[in-house]
Amino acid sequence: MLDAAMIKECADPSLKPAIVEQFVTAAGSGDPLAVTVKSGGRLILVPKAASTEEAMAIIRQHVGQAVVRVGLTQFPAGVGVKEPADLKPDLVDACQNLRKGTAMFAKVLRIVAKWYGNPTSKDVFPQIFEDGVYAWKTGEFEGVSVFQAEDPGGAPANQEEPRTDKSEADTVDPGALLQTEAEPSDEKKIGTAGTRIDLSRIGGQQ
Repeated sequence: MLDAAMIKECADPSLKPAIVEQFVTAAGSGDPLAVTVKSGGRLILVPKAASTEEAMAIIRQHVGQAVVRVGLTQFPAGVGVKEPADLKPDLVDACQNLRKGTAMFAKVLRIVAKWYGNPTSKDVFPQIFEDGVYAWKTGEFEGVSVFQAEDPGGAPANQEEPRTDKSEADTVDPGALLQTEAEPSDEKKIGTAGTRIDLSRIGGQQ
């Protein structure tokens, strides 16, 4: 969907390229002209825009009355804009939309990370990312309007991809390890228990 050159040129530098890609896959659209309109939680069907002008006309028609999401990142149109006329065509420009969207998403991640107490463990980032995507889609996190909220600042740390490469030592299940170590000793016990009963003596008495 996104090539590396575009991510490097347009995406917010505080986010790793893999995170940018995952964000657009999880919350965005493959169409730079995509306009999604929701009102009261319901999706409103709008014509598919074939040009920047058509997309902007749809956006201006609905912004202020409904939730309008735009472009590759499904950026919330109208954030920081007082009048529909103030909306600029760069909303549906692929590079500008990616720049605005990833910068805003990085802020959302910082808000979520702060709520978690800014943990330093890499294992926590997938949960922060998941909550960040949810906050992006809904516009809220723990009662905070994330798009209007103040940026806590800093860079979203420990951006680990949900599927991380682990070494073999990390992937070994400690339970399985204990089990294999215990098995030989159990076998020894069974073997020794078998030799303790002298069946030949019973036979001899008869």
